[in-house]
Amino acid sequence: MTDKPVIVYGASGYTGRLVCEYLREYNVPFIAAGRSQDKLESSMGSNVAGIETADYEVQTVDHDVESLTKLFQGAQVVLNTVGPFSVHGPEVVEASLAAGVHYTDTTGEQDWLITCEEQYGADFAAAGLLLSPGLAQMYTTGEIAAQLCLETPGLDTLDIAVFWGGSPTIASTRTILVNAATSAAHYLEQNQYVAFDPGQGLVPLVVPGQHELALSLPWGGTSHPVWFKRDPRVANVKAQGGVFNAALMNGVPQIVAAALEATKDMNDADRDAALTATAAQVMNEMPPRENPRVNKSLDSVHASGPLGRAHCVIHGNSNYKQTGLLQAYAAYSLLQTPPKQVGFASGCQAFGHRELLGVLRSFGLVAEPQLTVLR
Repeated sequence: MTDKPVIVYGASGYTGRLVCEYLREYNVPFIAAGRSQDKLESSMGSNVAGIETADYEVQTVDHDVESLTKLFQGAQVVLNTVGPFSVHGPEVVEASLAAGVHYTDTTGEQDWLITCEEQYGADFAAAGLLLSPGLAQMYTTGEIAAQLCLETPGLDTLDIAVFWGGSPTIASTRTILVNAATSAAHYLEQNQYVAFDPGQGLVPLVVPGQHELALSLPWGGTSHPVWFKRDPRVANVKAQGGVFNAALMNGVPQIVAAALEATKDMNDADRDAALTATAAQVMNEMPPRENPRVNKSLDSVHASGPLGRAHCVIHGNSNYKQTGLLQAYAAYSLLQTPPKQVGFASGCQAFGHRELLGVLRSFGLVAEPQLTVLR
């Protein structure tokens, strides 16, 4: 049990450190939680700017429902950064519900969002608690762009592209491989999930702001089809994503295909170990702190309807910093006022898309959206 209102679970990881950094900027007391005391203390002391002025404690905890529930009791919000979430998320969600705290995480895993909605959403709603997986640059910034388009009535189809500069972290790389090996990617067609063709391969996309085409993948289907499935304005959602580095993108399908072939006959435990080893071969060290001149982000949404069109582009930088800020702001907001929606809800549904846009703009992480509406 804690007397701190916010718990950052997985605080020693790349994203967890950034969440702690922005909690410190919002003057929110927090527990930096994880499995290793040494890693937590080292990360807080060496990798969180201004940590000496933060009100925080370090706590270790075992990854099981009972231990996590005990830690969460007395808190109000849990910010979870421990992925792959389809593997490690259930214990944290169940403990959050048992302890009566709001839950957010940083997932980009479509199957985990569907699990949250179908298995836990109703229970969180009944308890008056928020369950908001996927509050992160992937794919909340794209959702902000979509919501800006949908302020124009009569649009029912979203065509979304998400791109970023730099390389994924160790945890993100492992998540990509695990997600590809264990679940299908879906888009939304007439309010029904439809699986992408697994053999589709790379798709070139026109990217606003450059002449060169960019290479994209379904990237697990993204969060957008799940968030908009119950939005009466929207019937169709398809999203593609990728990094600006074409060489890296060209290598992703081969890496994923090789991993799938090598693990297809393994049991869950052996497959998880093999995919973890493969991920380590791709990325085995923490990437450097983001550089806004290198780590750029771009979210582009074409929205259409029978007689209307809208296009919104949001240029930004430092996608992991965007994630850390969105998580910290969620906690800051929840400590002061109830969310706009309880139970399963996206960041925009819970806090408002213009509010989240204002937060990102105020910290210099995204530019003013470029919105074009054709009527």
